[in-house]
Amino acid sequence: MIKINAHLHSPYSFSAFSSIDQALDMALAEGVKVVGINDFYTTAGYDAWAEGCKARGLFPLFNIELISLNEADQKAGRRVNDPGNPGRTYISGKGLRQPFRLDEPYAGLLAGVLKESNDQVVAMLNRLNALPAIQEAGIRLDLQWILGTLTRGMFRERHLAKAVRLKVAEATGFGDSQPPSGERRPAATNAIAFKNLLEKIFGGKELKSDPADAAGVENEIRGNLLKAGGAAFVPETPEAFLPVETVQAIILAGGGIPTYPFLADDAKGAYTDFESKLEEVAEELTERGFHSVEFITTRNGVELLEKYAVYLHEQGFVVTFGSEHNTPAMEPIELFARNSTPLTEKLQQINFEGACVVAAHQHLVAQGLRGYVDADGKADRSKRAEFVALGKELIERTIN
Repeated sequence: MIKINAHLHSPYSFSAFSSIDQALDMALAEGVKVVGINDFYTTAGYDAWAEGCKARGLFPLFNIELISLNEADQKAGRRVNDPGNPGRTYISGKGLRQPFRLDEPYAGLLAGVLKESNDQVVAMLNRLNALPAIQEAGIRLDLQWILGTLTRGMFRERHLAKAVRLKVAEATGFGDSQPPSGERRPAATNAIAFKNLLEKIFGGKELKSDPADAAGVENEIRGNLLKAGGAAFVPETPEAFLPVETVQAIILAGGGIPTYPFLADDAKGAYTDFESKLEEVAEELTERGFHSVEFITTRNGVELLEKYAVYLHEQGFVVTFGSEHNTPAMEPIELFARNSTPLTEKLQQINFEGACVVAAHQHLVAQGLRGYVDADGKADRSKRAEFVALGKELIERTIN
């Protein structure tokens, strides 16, 4: 069975990877032959992804992810696929046109939400710089330095958390940094200084992660300072979220397949309000114009993942899986369910067929032809097998 990962974030949004080359080299080393770039709000990494895949004999999928808002769900307090924010709905677009193009008014709409997202994080940066503990430590978080060294155009709160970690390390001489005075101190002393300064910035809250655990430290910085209730938190403006239908229209205009990302079961086996009844959510997704769904497999128990994926596949949905890699933590690119449980053969087959449909769709759309969905988002699910066959041929031709 061909290994596939259809949802990977790159450094063009935020990623565990330092570069696209690192991501694709890891995929090659792990035997993952089909890889889908899936950045937030941007397609800027498409060309590098395409070139990198071609050089390595990998098959690229071109995707995007946006955050939308369903006002009816929000008013009803109904959680969709964001467990903490009723109505907020993550949506992916699969198999977009490459070379990518997007006409107005959709290009302007996409640029507008990207700017709103960036502006929110800039506002949090300004609040961080105003914190007494930051100022007393002589730290200044420079926007141009962050944009130039840590981002590729998309400025997210995870970039800001990484910047805080790096500047606190620099101020305390921790890790590869040296103290501003130039005085060399034992590594343990610097680690204690690093921990103490972060706890001061946290307002006295304990740093629970090992100072050497960069991903854990950044997650704590984000949780303590940049999320709701944190000293530097700035809420998103209403303009940061387009309606679900508008996001679907942007994806269709870019040649893609609007795709619903399932959150599915959490560690306790619980689901969001929207996803809790499998038969009903399948019907409602169809009514909302979705013919494609995806799962981030590391979130889910393998048995419940198979229950949901098999049912949706049997209902005619295109089903794909990915790992995201949109946190600082580096995980394998080869897909596993929760607790590093291997995917079953059935799950691998479903993922393969889904990737084949996406591959065939983007191949046809790039030539100006109709793909799996038309310009209005309508799909003939009875033809899914035809797209699987075409996509299989395209993929095997590339990787062989």
